[in-house]
Amino acid sequence: MASEPVSAAPSIRSERLPPYSDEAERGVLGSVLLDANRVVDVCITSQIEPNSFHVPAHRIIYDVVRDMHSESKVIDVLTLTERLDALGKLDAVGGSTVLDQLIDSTPTAAHAEYYIDIVRQKHLLRHIIESARFSEQQCYETSDSADEILSRCEQTFLDISERQHGNALPWPDAIKETMQQIESILDSGRGLRGLSSGFLNIDRILQGLRPSEMIVIAARPSMGKTSLAMNIAENIALGRNDPDKQGHAVGIFSLEMSYETLVMRMLCSHAQVRSFDLARGQIAAGPAHVKLTTAASVLRKAPIFLDDTGGLDILELRARARRMRKRQGVELIIVDYLQLLNSREFARQGRQIETAQVSSNLKAMAKELRVPVIVLSQLSRAPDQRDKLGKPKLSDLRDSGAIEQDADVVFMLRRPCKYDEDPERDDDTLAMLDIAKHRNGPTGSLRLNFEEDYTRFTDRADQGVDGGDIVEQIVGEMGGVPE
Repeated sequence: MASEPVSAAPSIRSERLPPYSDEAERGVLGSVLLDANRVVDVCITSQIEPNSFHVPAHRIIYDVVRDMHSESKVIDVLTLTERLDALGKLDAVGGSTVLDQLIDSTPTAAHAEYYIDIVRQKHLLRHIIESARFSEQQCYETSDSADEILSRCEQTFLDISERQHGNALPWPDAIKETMQQIESILDSGRGLRGLSSGFLNIDRILQGLRPSEMIVIAARPSMGKTSLAMNIAENIALGRNDPDKQGHAVGIFSLEMSYETLVMRMLCSHAQVRSFDLARGQIAAGPAHVKLTTAASVLRKAPIFLDDTGGLDILELRARARRMRKRQGVELIIVDYLQLLNSREFARQGRQIETAQVSSNLKAMAKELRVPVIVLSQLSRAPDQRDKLGKPKLSDLRDSGAIEQDADVVFMLRRPCKYDEDPERDDDTLAMLDIAKHRNGPTGSLRLNFEEDYTRFTDRADQGVDGGDIVEQIVGEMGGVPE
């Protein structure tokens, strides 16, 4: 006797009703009719919208109620009936009898918050189901790669989460939390700080790399912006100049260089061995080998997580960063570099709009993950064409002015030795780090040392590292003030 075939997967019950609670929806609307001023405000604060109601009649009633509330109209059975009748929607909701039944089924508005939460929860479940169906459809009906589909589907679920904002923090609680921070500053004497970059000059201006900030390091090619970012990553991962003397996990997205090139550069930089000579086999196996072995032993313990996938879509990068934050606990993310990212959704609308979308997503990522995000960016040729000193401006950020708008801090890196007309061209180690934008502090210029042979930046003693107050110096020279 032949056995019956076994299906590969259980069939989906198409007759299954979506999650909703008719009683809770009626309770919300009945509470509105009993105490409109309070209950409608609670609904709005809880992000209840017409689509939060599953029953079509309830959806129509709430939509009209919300409009009346925005117009400061009195809301009760009589006024609502008149409005629905005037809009030709009274019959669609079942007539005035339905409104009377809403009040009859709701003895008091005291439990409105309870009903509202049930409606919100059911609406959230329906959103999740819709996203799951979208994900299934993408898997069956598109020819994109699995990685692209995963990124797209993950973003749909992220959009649900981003819409579920919490209530505004009460003002007394905000004052209390801020005073706790102030008292902590007074007790420690260290000030309000983020992660230490490892560079005293930079930390004195920025007060460390702060959570949720987007920090742009922009430069023309071959000025050392990748080297500066990797030096910062190494310093933070190893805890250099950190008040608590501990390292912090760093995530790096390198869209330009492979991990072999970056790791080789970091090892040679830490060991102070010329990577160019090493690549040509012109390094002796004695002292240099000892230095490289020691550097490898130190860097092996650094909590650095490197992703060198090229040509990432911005949504895919956000998905990877989200997983990196959750699994590895990274506290800083570095993206090298912005112009190599793309946004497939906006690719056909021109490079400027696409770059603006990439930039806004990077800023949103910093806020979502609550970590500082360092973004490297190319500059246009304008600085070289404008004058013979190559001094860049914010308007020189390549492809889009949105980068300038989204960034909290913008550094412009240049090296005077690259320009024959610069009065400091003979100083081969000098690197100028112009603070072109600082949302929470002064702007100005910092001076660093750059050892090109080792691709390594260090603090420069003539910029006040030995005790001078660099903040006062910059404010005095440039007059920069916070936005």
